[in-house]
Amino acid sequence: MEPEADTVSKLLQSWRAGEKTALDQLTPLVYNELRKLAAAYLRRERLDHTLQPTALVHEAWIRLAGQNRTEIENRAHFFAIAANLMRQILVNHARRRDAVKRGGGVEQALVEDLAAAQPCAVDLIALDQALNWLAELCPRQSRIVELRFFGGLTEEEIGDVLDISVVTVKRDWRIARAALYGQLNPRAGGTGLS
Repeated sequence: MEPEADTVSKLLQSWRAGEKTALDQLTPLVYNELRKLAAAYLRRERLDHTLQPTALVHEAWIRLAGQNRTEIENRAHFFAIAANLMRQILVNHARRRDAVKRGGGVEQALVEDLAAAQPCAVDLIALDQALNWLAELCPRQSRIVELRFFGGLTEEEIGDVLDISVVTVKRDWRIARAALYGQLNPRAGGTGLS
């Protein structure tokens, strides 16, 4: 384990043990990585997306700080939880946007820098539905996709979080991608969840 990862894991253990200052010490060590992760997600979004990386990180951080400390075991587990929270935030944001399009709800624009966005958009609502479908069939494969796509975890880190071998992670990742492709692309024989 690299020194910074070891430090993060130790601070998480201290926080879990009830040391309140550990969370303050943890923030500068994980903030930039969370921000890079958020920026990567948002590059997959539409160009006019109103949620920006800093806002996504801040929202996720607020939720992370409110998590039950006993849940977070180490650095990899921390980023797995952060990935899940970012997924929830982005899906909820997409649902609110769709509600506004239909005349309901109120959309809050959190504008920082549209230059970071790329034209390759992902339909997060459809992806969320497909991941929920996959979770019913194979919860582990769904979790692996979430950890890779939303968490940016490596295969080794996913293996640590899920307590499975890297070979199993690679196999399940391949199978899950194929299943999701079929679900998200009607021309490939899937339902084309919308």
